[in-house]
Amino acid sequence: MIKLLVVDDEHPIRESIQMFMSEKGYTVYTASTIEESIARFKNLTPEVVILDIRLPDGSGLDALTRMHALYSFSKIIMITAFQDMETTIEAMKRGAYDYIHKPLDADELEKTVNDAIISFYEDTKITPKNMTRIAYNESEIVGKSRVMKEIYKMIGMLCQNRVTALITGETGTGKELVARRIHLSSPDCKRPFVTFDCSAVVDTLLESELFGHKKGAFTGAVNSRPGRIELAGDGTLFIDEVGELPLNLQGKLLGFLERKEYMRVGGKSILKSRCRIIAATNRDLAKMVGAKTFRGDLYYRLKVVSITLPPLRQRLSDINNLVAHFIEKSARELGIKQMTLQDGCIERLKHHPWTGNVRELENIIVAASIRSRGNVILLDALEDLLSHHAVSIEGTNAPRSLSQVEKTHVFAILESVKWNKTHAAKILKISLPTLRKKIQTYHLTPSHE
Repeated sequence: MIKLLVVDDEHPIRESIQMFMSEKGYTVYTASTIEESIARFKNLTPEVVILDIRLPDGSGLDALTRMHALYSFSKIIMITAFQDMETTIEAMKRGAYDYIHKPLDADELEKTVNDAIISFYEDTKITPKNMTRIAYNESEIVGKSRVMKEIYKMIGMLCQNRVTALITGETGTGKELVARRIHLSSPDCKRPFVTFDCSAVVDTLLESELFGHKKGAFTGAVNSRPGRIELAGDGTLFIDEVGELPLNLQGKLLGFLERKEYMRVGGKSILKSRCRIIAATNRDLAKMVGAKTFRGDLYYRLKVVSITLPPLRQRLSDINNLVAHFIEKSARELGIKQMTLQDGCIERLKHHPWTGNVRELENIIVAASIRSRGNVILLDALEDLLSHHAVSIEGTNAPRSLSQVEKTHVFAILESVKWNKTHAAKILKISLPTLRKKIQTYHLTPSHE
């Protein structure tokens, strides 16, 4: 039987909560002071505590701290008649599961207690084995799928030389991470790695940002300033969203690639640089060449060697490893507690369309970790985040045609059942021959071996 401890100095409130929650199947105990509640807590180790903020012998916040020190798994719900921002913040900071206000709403109280019970049992299922921290490297590219193994081979070949490279792929697939990995694996790893995002700079400043400028070159140029090429020195310049460069600047970039020479805006001296250029884009540069919005000679100069990063929906077998990586990354870099996932979360993640790719997955995991009141990311909480995220990105780069949506859905189902076509056909409610036809039509292949 689940034990519930209610701590409040008002007898009518204790009595009403006790009657209501007893009818719901809980064993309810009560206390009216901090010292009485601590004594009962030690004896009972209840799953959930409903704790008033203001008590005759002190603050409920102090009782919260003492209870957590005695048994950290208990979920403590703070209640108060006073809506005080500072107290709310302090309660959550000290580890309260939730904070609700009087007069208590029966439905809200019941839901909060039920959610706390789920969180309690998920937390107590955690063992040292499934809390083992993984090795973490901020520049690590995560994935063991077949398509990612091919990417690693390309990185291995590119890091041995200084050839210009072009990385293509949808937004959020990790183009900068790949470029950085190439640089860090090269003999020039100790030299600078400089990024230049063409989409983040207004057109009138692009040339100055890339090549630098001399004092007085334009209004506001009160001092001479080096550009990104100069800052990169003998290292690597990563030019992100290169498809956003205007045509006139494309020609100047081409000139630099061919001669390794450039001039600052307003300057007269020819400067030299041996920095390596790695460019990236989420646009179809070949189509832009055909539409005459991107120079063909620059396109072919950039793609001496090219890497195309797959969208996350084509490497769903990597989700488990990616989630573990982002949980560890969040714990180390953001001070978020180490989390685990409730059973069913990974399978749910594999059924999400991931139009924002790996970046979207990371954002979801960070948000879920921050919002979790325990040590486990619950499936219901994850579902709420995924549903909200799907609505918020609708109309951006999400697949719009029926065939694109169907292709994504069929692939996700196949991946979730490890390409058991009979099982997938049953889930999709189509015949096995129809499924085979769709696999052939959409050129679907497993992302795992």
